[in-house]
Amino acid sequence: MPLNEGTEGQGLAVVQTSELTKAFGDLKAVDRLSFEIPKGTIFGLIGPSGCGKTTTVRLLTGIYRPSGGKASVLGENPARFSRETRTKIGYMLQQSVLYPDLTVWENLNFASAIYGVGPLRGKQLREVLEFVELSEHRRKPVSKISGGMRRRLGLAATLAHNPELLFLDEPTTGVDPVLRRKFWDHFEALRDEGRTLLVTTQYVGEAAYCDLVAVMQQGRLLRVDTPEGLRCHAFGGEIVELQTANHLDLGKARRLDALPAVRQVHLLENGRARLVVDEASTAIPRLVEWSQEEELALKSIGEYLPPFDDVFVKLIQGPEGVSLG
Repeated sequence: MPLNEGTEGQGLAVVQTSELTKAFGDLKAVDRLSFEIPKGTIFGLIGPSGCGKTTTVRLLTGIYRPSGGKASVLGENPARFSRETRTKIGYMLQQSVLYPDLTVWENLNFASAIYGVGPLRGKQLREVLEFVELSEHRRKPVSKISGGMRRRLGLAATLAHNPELLFLDEPTTGVDPVLRRKFWDHFEALRDEGRTLLVTTQYVGEAAYCDLVAVMQQGRLLRVDTPEGLRCHAFGGEIVELQTANHLDLGKARRLDALPAVRQVHLLENGRARLVVDEASTAIPRLVEWSQEEELALKSIGEYLPPFDDVFVKLIQGPEGVSLG
């Protein structure tokens, strides 16, 4: 499913917001969001249920009009999309919009017709079904397929008109971990074709699959960064875990903490320690030298990557959040 030729160059922002705000009465569901999404990236909008993710998507697709600020999507105001621009956008909703009495193929055919795909669309739809691995189920009524298959068909319907910009609202909610991983394989393949994806999710661990991540809480953006950048910001640097054959006493821990490359030392059990450093790749050789100087036998040393659940809690709660110990 290659993109049509003539799309914008790699790295240009296809979505831009400035102080974007949406209020419902006294409630600000989205509060002064400012971010950019470069072309050909997976942009993850991550946060708990009710934090404003879906409202943001609805603002960017023109369903809602902002109460303040502005947005530009593919160079246009979403409230005044041209017909041509709308054909470049795919939107997968949280709720199923499939017809249970129609077959998989009939649902996909209907979705493509709504978007104005011409009558000679069979080859394109077959490619889409193959992409989401539903070709052998094309004649089954939707009422007879599993929930996971319905989610995949929902993605296929979103792709039926070959859009270059995809808004995927909680696409992996309620699916098992194996299918969730498969969805992200699909998203990465679409990104590699040159498409741009905004994916909302409350599964914090899915941040690892994104190129850029926006963390939301109560309608506001806490931070937009790469997954690696979020980890560094949350914990104050990169993290190295080392384990020695003998016990690390407080005296050695203080000398370790005094090294220029080390920002913090967190002692664990069994001779283990986690160290916050500026850059793991340059700190590790110096730490090996230090252990030799201290006559400590190293059992292991390497970069430690905290799970994104811990990163998210740290970003939400600040310095009092999850510790490295």
